[in-house]
Amino acid sequence: MIKIIDTYSQILELFERENFSLEKWRKYINLIYANSSQMFEDDIKEYINTGKYTFEKDFLPIINAVYKNPSLEQLHDSFRVVTNGLNEKVIESFGRELHVEIVLYLGLCNAAGWATQIDGKNTVLLGVEKIIELNWQNINELYGLIYHELGHIYHKQYGCLKQYSDNNKKNFVWQLFTEGIAMYFEQVLVNDLNYYHQDKKGWRSWCENHFQQILLDFNADLSTMSRISQRYFGDLADYYGRGDVGYYLGTKLVHYLCKKYSFEQLINMKLDDIYDEYLVFVESQQQI
Repeated sequence: MIKIIDTYSQILELFERENFSLEKWRKYINLIYANSSQMFEDDIKEYINTGKYTFEKDFLPIINAVYKNPSLEQLHDSFRVVTNGLNEKVIESFGRELHVEIVLYLGLCNAAGWATQIDGKNTVLLGVEKIIELNWQNINELYGLIYHELGHIYHKQYGCLKQYSDNNKKNFVWQLFTEGIAMYFEQVLVNDLNYYHQDKKGWRSWCENHFQQILLDFNADLSTMSRISQRYFGDLADYYGRGDVGYYLGTKLVHYLCKKYSFEQLINMKLDDIYDEYLVFVESQQQI
């Protein structure tokens, strides 16, 4: 069963004189999930500790922009439409029921969408501050955002999502694959295999025109890639002025693999096997 947790009515209470109150936020988030505030704070500290970001300069303005922003109401209206009858749609498209909680909340700029586990429950966290910053508050984009995170949950619930290797290259190829699986999941629910919720200002066309270069660069970067230095996943990543190009590349990989395997087979494949398939994919694209 999909459970919806909507905290829209509480969000404006987290501001004092139009400024975000971290103290109020901690109480608010801990009421949603007990003792969870540290998880969110630790997540952004990883970026702050690099010295490239500060909370006051890079994150606080995004959070403060939520206050009395008309986009917040639009986002809430879209959220209600998108989550209406969602359980039935997943069953109709994939034949199985998801067990997950979907939470609309104010975060610390952790992510627009974050699939995780809290208190042993599969959880999709939708951060209103990041969604508004990215201008993803309309219905079509929210469809993609929520469906994408549900794709990760489906992979975890009915497949083998959490896999790790001592080989860093394999771990990033696994991330490429799992993001591609989630993108494919949302495309099926939207009923459009050319759908990308990231498609703004010609993003998809640019990725299509630069696909070979993206693939070559990703493959070349694998040996030195880290969570902070990588330029393919997340809106903070920058690949020649574009973000999230790894989601496009991962989707192309999954489309390629769907010609050989069923979706159920793919989500149950092992990391080493996916890495081998990735190498075949790279070779096949270099021959085109």
